[in-house]
Amino acid sequence: MRMWDRLLLGAVPRVGHWGVRALARTLAVDVVDQHYVQQIWERSAPVIYALWHGRLLMFPCLYGPLHRVHVLASRHRDGELVARFVRTFGFETVRGSSTRGGAVGLKRLARLLMAGAEVAIVPDGPRGPKGVVQPGVITLAKITGCPIVPLTFGASRAWRLRSWDEFLIPKPFSRAIVCFGSPLTVPAQADRSLQEALRRELEESLRALTRRADHIAEAA
Repeated sequence: MRMWDRLLLGAVPRVGHWGVRALARTLAVDVVDQHYVQQIWERSAPVIYALWHGRLLMFPCLYGPLHRVHVLASRHRDGELVARFVRTFGFETVRGSSTRGGAVGLKRLARLLMAGAEVAIVPDGPRGPKGVVQPGVITLAKITGCPIVPLTFGASRAWRLRSWDEFLIPKPFSRAIVCFGSPLTVPAQADRSLQEALRRELEESLRALTRRADHIAEAA
């Protein structure tokens, strides 16, 4: 690994941690429809969270102190940055993606779920296309029987990076919305046709949920 890469991987997650923590203190955060996941939390049951790549920035800070979530992070350098960043908030990471090491990553997540853990997947990551659910999250739900809970984040005022995912960074002192969606389950006997139908259902659920979060935040 080159010296520049070592410096980048060492400094950026730490700076990002304190920057995001400081930003979070300025936000007025409202949570919408948490009842969809509250009963799962009360039972300490395993669950799969699904959220878009472009909306993930604040979740480690908001939920890291409350939940020891295991996050699937890709194997390339961007994934290493994400892994180091979320670990600073108490999350655990499993390496793999839909393109590199995906099967290994899903097997590890499946074992964690079987042991009662909570896991998070970014179904349009690590490189897009934006807002398109890759099939790995459906496969994981099928083999474990665990529900997928969609969730997203919106802000009344935000910067959107010129990246493939239009990565959202809330502006200080804005109103922020965390929005949960109805859990989706995948039957163990689901064939390819049903799995594809459920993949599309999750995709549309996440898109609609994100539109709703943005609308609520902007209406403040």
